[in-house]
Amino acid sequence: MADKAEFYVPAEHVSDLSWLQPKIRTRSELERTIGTNQLTAVIGIDGSLMVVPVRDGLPSVRYGYAQAAAIWLDVNLMETQRNERFVDPVVLHEAVNSALVSLDMPVAGAYLRAGITIQQSWRECIDALFRGKKIEVNRLNQSLLQLLMLLHGAPGAPATTVPVDCPEALCKQKAIPVPESGCDCPGCGKVLWPTDTLRIYEEVVEDGENAAALGRLMQVVELLVLVGLSTLLWEQSRSALFATTLFIVDGPMAVYGPPAKLRARALTYFQKMTPAAPGAGPFICGVEKHGAAVDYATALARHEALKPGELLIVDSEVIAKMTNATNSIAYGSETYWGRKFLYRALDGRVVVITVMPAAGAPYDDHGGQHDPSAYPSLPAILDVIDRTGSSMYRDGLIPVALAHSKAAYPIGIGTDVLRLVAKHKLGLEDLNEGGQA
Repeated sequence: MADKAEFYVPAEHVSDLSWLQPKIRTRSELERTIGTNQLTAVIGIDGSLMVVPVRDGLPSVRYGYAQAAAIWLDVNLMETQRNERFVDPVVLHEAVNSALVSLDMPVAGAYLRAGITIQQSWRECIDALFRGKKIEVNRLNQSLLQLLMLLHGAPGAPATTVPVDCPEALCKQKAIPVPESGCDCPGCGKVLWPTDTLRIYEEVVEDGENAAALGRLMQVVELLVLVGLSTLLWEQSRSALFATTLFIVDGPMAVYGPPAKLRARALTYFQKMTPAAPGAGPFICGVEKHGAAVDYATALARHEALKPGELLIVDSEVIAKMTNATNSIAYGSETYWGRKFLYRALDGRVVVITVMPAAGAPYDDHGGQHDPSAYPSLPAILDVIDRTGSSMYRDGLIPVALAHSKAAYPIGIGTDVLRLVAKHKLGLEDLNEGGQA
């Protein structure tokens, strides 16, 4: 039925592409106009989540798992194997290090305690998880809550409070300054926690799996992992490791849903690193593996409108064609803290990246900044993309593939194991062969 249905797909209508030519830049042209740094390391960050049923007799009870992984890849060490007849697995192992932070909580049909709503249960769970879960890498040993306070402040100077809207429906108090320890709402007396600033509870419902809300939580954790690791290098090795490391986030540099206000926080936070960072740093990009932009870029490459080594500037006109939008001027202004570019690598791979401008917003109500000159880190990022191609999936990148392999939950037996763990945590193990609990 879908094959016979008539609908419009932008990626299927790319016939006359002469209008794109003025928007295309070559990699060598960018290096001449902006300059480039040779980056020697990559930190890749990816997240994964899974919601599992606990047992057959309780179909509404769901338990959620989410985790974010970070890998560090020595690009120079990896490249020593490029021309070898047989790859040395020891060398590749030494080129990669990884770290993982994982969360788990009841997400539907089960509550933290009796007498509370599912939204209240989520609020209490998130507060406890953010206080207890830490990112521990070398000299970095900070909880997710500490990193959330840091994101609301500046590099090296965490905020003392975060703004929270009271979650009580009848209370109208907004932007209440809540310290790390929490406080009572001045209007209704309800206990407020700093994690309430994320407003994830707004997407939680009584009837449903709440996988979308868990996805919002995971994207926040990914951002906080990026904050922690980048700040560590910025503080400890600003002129060496920080200046030669690219941070790659799997997916666009964007924050969706209720936590979307973190977009502005992230943009401000990382841009504050720029004046003190040598070269064109910080070097941060997002890489999209699927979506409308990826489909459109693939179609352009198929029609040879985008050739190896060429970058397409995604201005408002391209956005309108790519997304079929009528208001492309304001695209991304509420969610993105990086700007999209479509790049075809030297080996033919098609990569959709988002890159942070050195100053100002990538998108705004007037179209934002689309010219590559606003993105001085761009040439160095493209260089890494060309050097770290992967055949593990179509148009793949080795750092993203490695981070995904560390973060992904296994299917099949892995799901069964998570289900058993959820039963144990909820106290729902069968007490006898008859299945009574």
